[in-house]
Amino acid sequence: MATEQTFVIVGAGLAGAKAAQTLREEGFEGGVTLIGAEPERPYERPPLSKGYLLGKEDRAAIHVHDEGWYRDNSVELLPGQTVTGLDRGRYEVELQDGRRIGYGKLLIATGSSPRRLDVPGADLEGVHYLRTVGDSERLREALRGGDRAVVVVGAGWIGLETAAAAREYDCEVTVVEPRPIPLEAALGPEMGAFFAGVHRRHGTGLRLGTGVTGFAGDGRVEAVVTDAGDEIRADMVIVGVGVRPNDELARQAGLPVDNGILVDQALRTDDPDIYAAGDVANAFNPLYGERIRAEHWANALNGGPAAARSMLGREVVYDRAPYFFTDQYDVGMEFSGWFAPGGYDEVVVRGDLEGQEFHAFWLSGGRVVAGMHVNRWDEGITPVQELIRSGSPVDRARLADPSVPFPDPTKT
Repeated sequence: MATEQTFVIVGAGLAGAKAAQTLREEGFEGGVTLIGAEPERPYERPPLSKGYLLGKEDRAAIHVHDEGWYRDNSVELLPGQTVTGLDRGRYEVELQDGRRIGYGKLLIATGSSPRRLDVPGADLEGVHYLRTVGDSERLREALRGGDRAVVVVGAGWIGLETAAAAREYDCEVTVVEPRPIPLEAALGPEMGAFFAGVHRRHGTGLRLGTGVTGFAGDGRVEAVVTDAGDEIRADMVIVGVGVRPNDELARQAGLPVDNGILVDQALRTDDPDIYAAGDVANAFNPLYGERIRAEHWANALNGGPAAARSMLGREVVYDRAPYFFTDQYDVGMEFSGWFAPGGYDEVVVRGDLEGQEFHAFWLSGGRVVAGMHVNRWDEGITPVQELIRSGSPVDRARLADPSVPFPDPTKT
């Protein structure tokens, strides 16, 4: 096959950029083409709802590589190009401008897109979503100066991080969430309640167990209409109700898709020359014996390189415990692990919950399946990951006792 030495990466985010970097670091000398729908060169997304949104980080700091890296490493970067077709028989992808590019191996790292609210008034000016650097810049400009009534729809990570940022801009903030507790799907009710308390202490209003039926306003949003029949005044709205995987290309090509592109532990699809990584990949994780589609930064950071090595024929077992972090007000948190909804027996707290310095552990069958720390940077998340990977039963009392050092809680 004439194109067997050209590797094409569709998706120029963190996963795609790190895959390209790994191919070169591993000695691949063939062609590498990195195609991105956004006009920007690859950048990292966590700052968009944190430091960059708050004006504490500049644009240069968010990029994965400096401007000359792609040229210096012979990586053909094609920004502002959407891949509209995949011909598996011809080993080609088709771009929106009609060009066709051949590949020997293909990595799909197209990420995800915000879920849109389909309610009356959804197209009013002043209704914001956050995914791209442009979204973050528009939101920052809207928040600048404060003294605005901001309604955040959705109490997930994006919703709560942007709510915290809006409060730092001295805006009046109300979070509307249909679940009874913030972050319930991600953390369960126990730690969701902790984050609810954090926001209340910083003056954020929480309207929990409340849905949104529409937005009201004359050309520009003026209020959020709830399923209780009332209206919440809003100079602007931030919608954070989850994301959906950008798996259209795989669907069109007939690759198996179910909540993302289905891949094995080596991030391979059922086509031996096509791989997927990052938000869009629903990968089998041997550590948990389950398929997991992780939407967080670390999955892109680590999954892109793992896919690149797999493309090169290396033996790859991608079995990392999912990881994410958040910064909200005076709370810094790192979480690692995974559990399905209701997939744990109890939560054990180690440290000072009220003082916002503690570890929390989610246990199933006496074993740690997930854990997090809040403001405990001396110990951090590494011992949590060691407990997860060990799969060993823990002594609950020793786990809760800060005087017992990690990883001794596994000893009885």
